[in-house]
Amino acid sequence: MTATGADREAAGPTTRGYWWWERRRGVALDVGLALVSAVECALEGVAFAGDTGLPVPLGVLFGLLAGSVLVLRRRWPIAVVLVSIATTPAEMGFLMGIVGLYTLAASDVPRRITVALTGMTLVGTFIVSYVRLRQSVTDHAEFGPLWYVPVVSLFMSLGLTAPSVLFGLYVGARRRLMESLRERADSLERELSLLADRAEERAEWARTEERTRIAREMHDVVAHRVSLMVVHAAALQAVAPKDPAKAVRNAALVGDMGRQALTELREMLGVLRSGDALVAPRAGQVPLASVGRAAAAAAAVVAEDGPRLREVEALVAQSREAGMTVELSVEGELRPYAPEVEQTAYRVVQEALTNVHKHAAGAKTRVRLAYRGVEVAMQVENGPTDGVTADAGLPSGGNGLVGMRERVLGLGGVFVSGPTDAGGFRVSAVLPDGGAAG
Repeated sequence: MTATGADREAAGPTTRGYWWWERRRGVALDVGLALVSAVECALEGVAFAGDTGLPVPLGVLFGLLAGSVLVLRRRWPIAVVLVSIATTPAEMGFLMGIVGLYTLAASDVPRRITVALTGMTLVGTFIVSYVRLRQSVTDHAEFGPLWYVPVVSLFMSLGLTAPSVLFGLYVGARRRLMESLRERADSLERELSLLADRAEERAEWARTEERTRIAREMHDVVAHRVSLMVVHAAALQAVAPKDPAKAVRNAALVGDMGRQALTELREMLGVLRSGDALVAPRAGQVPLASVGRAAAAAAAVVAEDGPRLREVEALVAQSREAGMTVELSVEGELRPYAPEVEQTAYRVVQEALTNVHKHAAGAKTRVRLAYRGVEVAMQVENGPTDGVTADAGLPSGGNGLVGMRERVLGLGGVFVSGPTDAGGFRVSAVLPDGGAAG
């Protein structure tokens, strides 16, 4: 299981060991190197005491103290290198110098300091090597040409400094690269998390919009048919004892409307099922594209298979058959509009007539349509109820006008509704042509 950036940050303090070491193995490594360096310097301190005339225990103690400084290499690498430079004339601390230079080059110390200390170490090692080799050559007068001592001293000083510094530079660069890649991975992980959250929000928004659209469409499809069925059923109950023939006609109309309502409802449920098939997400995935395709597919199916403006006349005829006095007037010549424009115009007229059935039974109603070049206008106005026709007792959810307004405004149109001075109610809407005509 791969740890995320948040997990690494949360686990950071718990991985620290002692003092400035982050891991216990770092403690073991540095303490071990310090012990080896102290033993080395202690042995070399014996020779140093013999050359300088100091007591041997003092030389050993000096070597132990100087070599043990290597334990501080991670905390103060500059101090370790300075101690190694200071002990170079005493010919001790070779391990401390090599490890100190490697640690200094691999650390975050400014490069100018690293170059300066490396140069000092190189010069110091060269001088000591030159002096020792010169003494050896002086003891053997017949030995070698004059260039031998400086060239060998240079190679010895380079061999003691260059490899450790170059390897430290490589390790430091690699470490910084890995840290940069880790930070970039953490940043990308956070960005992906934010994108996933935003995608989930957009997917949820798309689902909500699709549910709202389907609920509005089902309301428009079912409410009008059922309202007419209730009105016809009431008329059927009233005329059945007096006029059986008319009762039979009303019963046939109720049956036709019921079948039409079931057919339209079945079509809507089919669209809903196809949309669900697209929307259904798999575990751990954000189905934003599927949600968008489902909404687009469902909207396209409904727009293409939905009602058209040419069917408004049949819609008005159904209301007349239900006993409503409806006058239809049309201005201009019917031309193909975008499917969603024609469907919305039809639904506005349908919902307005449904509201008349519900709230103004027996009122005279006038439906006006105006076909213009770049827009279509519609108006449904009813007068006050006559008070004679019995109320059909139809329930109202209070969402009819809201749904009409949302439909019209969603297409960039204008919607106005409200009571008239004569005591009736008026619904007016103007829809611009969406451009995708016919």
